[in-house]
Amino acid sequence: MMMKLNILLVCFFTALVSTNAFAVGDIEAGKASAAVCAACHGQNGISSNPMWPKLAGQHAYYIEKELHDFRSKKRNDPTMAPMVAGLTDVDIENLAAYFASVPSTVEAASADKIKLGEKIYRAGKVDNGLPACIACHGPNGAGSAPARFPRIGGQHAAYLSKALKDFKAETRNNDHQAMMRDIAGRMNNKEIEAVSSYISGLH
Repeated sequence: MMMKLNILLVCFFTALVSTNAFAVGDIEAGKASAAVCAACHGQNGISSNPMWPKLAGQHAYYIEKELHDFRSKKRNDPTMAPMVAGLTDVDIENLAAYFASVPSTVEAASADKIKLGEKIYRAGKVDNGLPACIACHGPNGAGSAPARFPRIGGQHAAYLSKALKDFKAETRNNDHQAMMRDIAGRMNNKEIEAVSSYISGLH
């Protein structure tokens, strides 16, 4: 219960962060730079491979953060490492601005996973203190740019599942105050797959 309260408090107080702290990139410059991203992330940031994330519609801050983390090797990925090595801070701002400006798409949740996925997303689990995803990511998975919580609604279920399993295994550890590692660690794989499917259909 204490962990759930702490998560809610973090969500609340982080939401007070001013949007003035965000850099504003050049959308057109970002669009030109994004041509090299299309091979994996698709035209306009809609990836065709469900193991690669959609970038379209993601909050600019979050894209900036992840690109900086890839560049500094705080987040390790053999595919992304060479792609970000030559990016300047301005390049990153521009790419983030472009992808944030592009409308995303919504997937279809698997019918057999909706019930459990919705329960985890909206209510969490009382027995082990798992907080509801809705507390930080909102009712439709839009997250919050000012609070620096990413948009997850409509994202590929396969990618969401991989991300949660990576946090659970702590092979990904670039989350703020280990929040996602703690949350994912409180879910079993069946719950992770169910909530990932449910989130993919949110909009």
